[in-house]
Amino acid sequence: MHISVPSSTTTVEGRWGARLWGTLLVLCGAMFLDALDVSMVGVALPSIGSDLDLSTATLQWVVSGYILGYGGLLLLGGRAADLLGRRRVFLIALGVFAVASLLGGLVNSGPLLIASRFVKGLSAAFTAPAGLSIITTTFPEGPARNRALSIYTSCAATGFSMGLVLSGLLTEVGWRWTMLLPAPVALIALVAGIKLIPRSAGTRPERRGYDLAGAATGTASMLLLVFTVVEAPEVGWLAGRTLVSFAVFAALLTAFVTIERRTRHPLVRLGVLRSGPQVRANLGAVLFFGSYVGFQFLVTQYFQSLVGWSALETALAFLPAGVLVAVASTRIGPLVDRFGTARVLAVGFAVLTLGYALFLRVDIEPRVGAVILPTMLLIGLACALVFPSLNIQATSGIPDDEQGMVSGMLNTSVQVGGALVLAVVTAVVTSDEEAATTPAAVLDSYRPGLALLTAVAATGLLLMLTGLRRRRPPHSVVVARGEQAQSQPATAPEDVAVPEASAVR
Repeated sequence: MHISVPSSTTTVEGRWGARLWGTLLVLCGAMFLDALDVSMVGVALPSIGSDLDLSTATLQWVVSGYILGYGGLLLLGGRAADLLGRRRVFLIALGVFAVASLLGGLVNSGPLLIASRFVKGLSAAFTAPAGLSIITTTFPEGPARNRALSIYTSCAATGFSMGLVLSGLLTEVGWRWTMLLPAPVALIALVAGIKLIPRSAGTRPERRGYDLAGAATGTASMLLLVFTVVEAPEVGWLAGRTLVSFAVFAALLTAFVTIERRTRHPLVRLGVLRSGPQVRANLGAVLFFGSYVGFQFLVTQYFQSLVGWSALETALAFLPAGVLVAVASTRIGPLVDRFGTARVLAVGFAVLTLGYALFLRVDIEPRVGAVILPTMLLIGLACALVFPSLNIQATSGIPDDEQGMVSGMLNTSVQVGGALVLAVVTAVVTSDEEAATTPAAVLDSYRPGLALLTAVAATGLLLMLTGLRRRRPPHSVVVARGEQAQSQPATAPEDVAVPEASAVR
């Protein structure tokens, strides 16, 4: 499936037309909203719990409900974009996001608020892969796409950073404003998207078909995995409910893989995972985002619980990282053009590991100049290098009619990684924190979690270093299908060095 781009937008290799810029800005706006929404709600949780009289266990589902809807339905969202039309899926989901945002700010009960958050996560599970696949099918592989993806990811970082600051300000007025703010922004993006995003025709169902069994088992397995991981720290990793849930997840996943191998039109074509760069991109997303979510959780606890900083002061401490990402991400495209994604990712994970290791030197007295600020700058640089490169590597060499699928896979890896690593880090920290009676002991209980995050980042570095090995191009394209797999040459080298891929084109 290809997006039919009007003639005014086809100059993507050189100068971009006004409509092309408008399309990109609408897509960036949706990603900005996703990041804004994730970061804003965290600071507002104490006020929400007090106003709605929610227990801590119930309150966590204000965050976890969003994660469950988002992480559990991304595979389905990505494939729906391929089959039903990316523009249609994106705009409908964006409209649902706006309505859910409005309702979330008006409800007066915990269950209704959690339900609105789940619906927002569900809608984001469709806008995220649809938006990314619109970019990758509108901009040709090479410098133009790399530039577009760099701008796209910088908007995500900007949204996350602004969300941290805005949440501190808006919560002072009232927590409902943190829920309501995304609604008018989403509505503006929806109106602009209707006018600017070029029409696309989804693959006809009679020609490609729908994998209903795969959709059911794949979605159920992802929903159950995210739910189990989120609940495990509360009910216990070895509790009967947790073990049974993991067993059912394994059974559903096995059924999903079996269905995908046998069906004629799979939800996820497993052959794409024979590609080394594709596997590294998805595993890298798990390790990268998972470690960052865990780091943010621990550092927020350190700033507010031990140091005594306010929510706004905590948000401002994270701000240098967000500003650096927003500024640097737009300049990553030329680096990828020159050095390839494998080298940029290796450097990014090395910087990330160094940043986490540096924060291990933190003390009861905040060492802003020696530890906190350098750590935030290193992490900001790492995010600027890693996130655009993961998107570029995951979508390189993939046919247009599977861009939604690989986008859904990548975003699923991001969300599952965030939920999994955060749950493990929480379990590690709380096991020691319960016995801590002094501030120094509490800080010491955080250190194993920080060390674990450093090890996760180092694992990502080792994984990316395996992509630096030069190999002979395979005889056939990994992403090719059917008889084409016997005749098409590879379209990208092992490390997805864009100049070489562009030469083939």
